[in-house]
Amino acid sequence: MAALLLELKQTWHQTIPVSQFMQVTPMSYDGNRFTVTAPMAPNINLHQTMFAGSIYTLMTLTGWGMLWLQQQIAGVEGNIVLADANIRYHAPITEDPIVTVIWPEDITLAPLATGGKVKVKLEVRLHCADKLCSTFSGLYFSY
Repeated sequence: MAALLLELKQTWHQTIPVSQFMQVTPMSYDGNRFTVTAPMAPNINLHQTMFAGSIYTLMTLTGWGMLWLQQQIAGVEGNIVLADANIRYHAPITEDPIVTVIWPEDITLAPLATGGKVKVKLEVRLHCADKLCSTFSGLYFSY
């Protein structure tokens, strides 16, 4: 899995330049759970907390990355886009965040193998110092 996480990181940094500036880094992936982080320093605002735009980007990329990883494991290709999203900021982020998404059990990527489309709603959670600080719901399409 380490090679796959490195490939994802390189994909982000080469194709989504802000991810490199933010230092977005995949941490772990076990086939169902994907975890990402980014350091505070390049993502800080005037209040010395994480900038809301960085939070949104980090959570968007975590969901996108989960779908990308699932496609890699399934051996299918598809262009991934975020179609709709909602974010809630529950508490300020004062330490490096841990962002997690779990793959829904009822989703299949089989339609991609025959030129079809897939849509998946992913729930992403951001924790800071063991406290839930933000939640994100994203509807992703792959075609």
